[in-house]
Amino acid sequence: MKRIALWLLPLALVAAAAAWWLLAGRAPEVELAPVRVGQAVELVYATGFVEAQQPVSVSARLTAPVRQVMADEAQRIARGQPLILLDDEEQRQALQQAAAQRRIAQQDEQRALTLFAKGWVTRAARDAAVAAADGARAAEESARARLDQMIVRSGIDGVVLRRDVEPGDLASPGRILMMLGDPSRIWVTATIDERDVARVQPGQEALMASDAWPGRVLRGHVREVTPGGDPEQRAFRARIVTDGAVALPLGLTLEVNIVTRRAQRALLAPASAIEDGKVWIVRGHRVHAKTVRTGIAGTDEVQILSGLSRGDMVVKAPEGKLKDDMRVRVRR
Repeated sequence: MKRIALWLLPLALVAAAAAWWLLAGRAPEVELAPVRVGQAVELVYATGFVEAQQPVSVSARLTAPVRQVMADEAQRIARGQPLILLDDEEQRQALQQAAAQRRIAQQDEQRALTLFAKGWVTRAARDAAVAAADGARAAEESARARLDQMIVRSGIDGVVLRRDVEPGDLASPGRILMMLGDPSRIWVTATIDERDVARVQPGQEALMASDAWPGRVLRGHVREVTPGGDPEQRAFRARIVTDGAVALPLGLTLEVNIVTRRAQRALLAPASAIEDGKVWIVRGHRVHAKTVRTGIAGTDEVQILSGLSRGDMVVKAPEGKLKDDMRVRVRR
């Protein structure tokens, strides 16, 4: 019996070791990450485009065919510069007729004044001739003004942003023929999701980037948020101006990140480590859940307000597979 017992003991030890090895081999492998101190930044992401702060739409005051277009897109223009010439034949004829009537009225006026001075006509006749001459002069000025309206001029110093007119088109007061803007007075109009608009305020820092300049970050700040949103897009617009003069082409699209909160010395844990308000720590090859209170949530890291300390090690990516007191293997 003793010999049998002595033989069974090594077999039992071997079986226990094999069982432990099998269990350890099946235990899930986890990777640990340290809790560190750093800067926590909360961002609101948006897309935007560069546009003039005060774009000016150009329309004709009268309905007439377009005779000539005198400015192209991207062309610099000055205030008062002719942009579009309309067919003015009718207005020229009207001006000639008004000028002829003005000359006749002036002759009658001069004759009446001379005769009145000699006492040959009444005061009423003189006054009627003077009034008729004044009316003829006003009619000529009105015809001249209508002729001048056949020249569509620029109201600002800037560039032509868009041209939507060609010779032969019919211009009318309700049709926009060109868009003008001042490239020295621009801002970025960003579309903000309505879920984020409450966090965006004037004065907040904005970081902007474009595929046109890989690796370059433009800095600016929010000037205003439009009080009315777009119910179809469920979004609002924020106006962002750059810090300092920056030459940006009008219409350029940008990726915008608005900094809504910032904490300089924050306790940070990997965002992937947070599950339902808790993290997992390892003690003696077993995991244990620990409740934490979080603050600013970034893409890669989350601010920890309570529940952890600097240097603590947490499971980097539990992925919903861990249970309390589960045996695990730590990836080295």
